[in-house]
Amino acid sequence: MRIWTVANQKGGVGKTTVVTSLAGLLAQRGQSVLVVDLDPHGSLTSYFGYDPETVEPNLYELFRTQGRGGDPSAMTVPTSISGLELLPASTSLATLDRQLGSRKGMGLIIRRGLQSMAGRFDYTLLDCPPMLGVLMVNALAACDHLVVPVQTEFLAMKGLERMVHTLEMIERSRPKPLPYTIVPTLYDKRTRAATRALEELRQRYGERVWPGAIPVDTQFREASRDGQPLTVIQPWCRGSMAFRKLLEHLKEKERAQEAEALGHG
Repeated sequence: MRIWTVANQKGGVGKTTVVTSLAGLLAQRGQSVLVVDLDPHGSLTSYFGYDPETVEPNLYELFRTQGRGGDPSAMTVPTSISGLELLPASTSLATLDRQLGSRKGMGLIIRRGLQSMAGRFDYTLLDCPPMLGVLMVNALAACDHLVVPVQTEFLAMKGLERMVHTLEMIERSRPKPLPYTIVPTLYDKRTRAATRALEELRQRYGERVWPGAIPVDTQFREASRDGQPLTVIQPWCRGSMAFRKLLEHLKEKERAQEAEALGHG
């Protein structure tokens, strides 16, 4: 099972859109996919028609029992997409840092839970809250590849700087560096500000930045209202085509990582 985490220490950059769009494409290609909502606001959970205030089972139970309270695979719920399941958020996740954040081993709950489901899913995508805490630490500790969506505006650069700094801290506790890809989002090529922000992103972060960009597309909003990934219901619109290219890029990175691992093996 491959685990991709989608995170940034800034809200409104398109994290949930990235998760749903990539998951929809993977499921369409016959992969079994799990999406995990680690955000107490529950945007991903709501996207698929569940209420984070009331949905049961949910991810909070896994943390409350410190990973010893039953089978995580029994906590998933179906979505309207064949081959795509959801591990929903609960608003109670907002209390985790205060209740449990200092307890030993709390940063590895998600990794252990996903390991127990490794044979069930081909891919797992983790949707993170926009702040550093026990939930984001779990997502970074669990993943094989980090996807960092960044809105193409200058204020978003600060969130990216914080995210890269966090990544550097997390990597000290990992046996090898965590590969990551910066994904420009909400790009409007008609505006000079967006074009300049995209240029600066690429100058500053080089090959870490995906060569494409996810465009502003009102159809993303319409798809979320329908509770379906845009890549599933409008596969040939410009937003979906951009995500198709992003997926190919991530798969290419994945193949390169696997080849490198074999070379060192």
